[in-house]
Amino acid sequence: MVASTGTDTSFEQFLVMCSEEQEQTQRGLKELDLLIQQTTGEVKRLAQRNTQATNRLRQVEASLNTMSRKDIQETYAAVMDTQQRLFTMRGQLEKLQSDQQNMQRYLDLLNTIIEATEQTQVGAAASEEAESTQQPVVRIIEAQERERHRLSRQIHDGPAQSLTNLVLQAEICERLFDVDAERARTELTNLKEAVTSTFKKVRGFIMTLRPMMLDDLGLVPTMRRYVESFGENSGVLAHLTVTGKERRLASYKEVTTFRIIQELLNNAHEHSHASSIQINLDMGDDLIRASVEDDGKGFELTETLNSPELEQLGLATMRERVEMLGGQMHVDSDLGQGTKVDFELPVSADEQN
Repeated sequence: MVASTGTDTSFEQFLVMCSEEQEQTQRGLKELDLLIQQTTGEVKRLAQRNTQATNRLRQVEASLNTMSRKDIQETYAAVMDTQQRLFTMRGQLEKLQSDQQNMQRYLDLLNTIIEATEQTQVGAAASEEAESTQQPVVRIIEAQERERHRLSRQIHDGPAQSLTNLVLQAEICERLFDVDAERARTELTNLKEAVTSTFKKVRGFIMTLRPMMLDDLGLVPTMRRYVESFGENSGVLAHLTVTGKERRLASYKEVTTFRIIQELLNNAHEHSHASSIQINLDMGDDLIRASVEDDGKGFELTETLNSPELEQLGLATMRERVEMLGGQMHVDSDLGQGTKVDFELPVSADEQN
């Protein structure tokens, strides 16, 4: 009886923690909505300003012989300043929208946990059952937080640093107009290349966070585009083979399938140091089957997927996601022999057509 009381207390504490987290997340979403509205308005304002500045620049370029050096310099500076601000604000808007999507998914998960928890009967047997089912959810939340931490670090070291460098390059160009016009043109060319490179990096992070194609076009077109992008960015030879009838699935199944394949590709590149990866996706009538096989260093496969090494790879969490949807997952690996991961998800009747 004492043990049951302790379990009930822990269970109630978990419910309170989830409720507090739910309220905090709801407040965060409201704040994000306001920020997105404000940022959207600023982007529209800057876009109009950029159009005006660009038109003014065309007029100046058409009358270079009659324009004063000061007017030319001010016009170019205005265009550079407007475009820089517009690029920065658009990047901020995309980041806010991505944060909003991630926070909404987190809130949906919290709502599901709270609803399931409130329906659980009080008692020792019910508490033990709830505790056993709680662990996969906790691990999924922890895995999501680890991924967010990794992405925030990459954004800080990548696009954020690049944007800082763009500001410095723009200031250099501005100072050079009066001193060395030829060198200023060279710096402007370098700045344009840097902007293009940074824009590609930002698009890559957006693709990693939540590909818009997944909602618009579905799993198969998104996987084709992502595998192609992954191969270009990583230098790994990645090949996707799709069989069966291409069609839309339930959103949560498309997201789960995409995320698991995405994580397996990252594991093959970052941990296994693979040089080639084969991805198979079979859109069967009753089952969706997927496999990712690499030629990396592999590892010794234990009887359980809960070893520290496999926890680091996230395989235990992947398996739990698949099993929660009624599917199965199998891992085959050995030192020096690469790794192959297969998983399958059932298809409901309304997804078969």
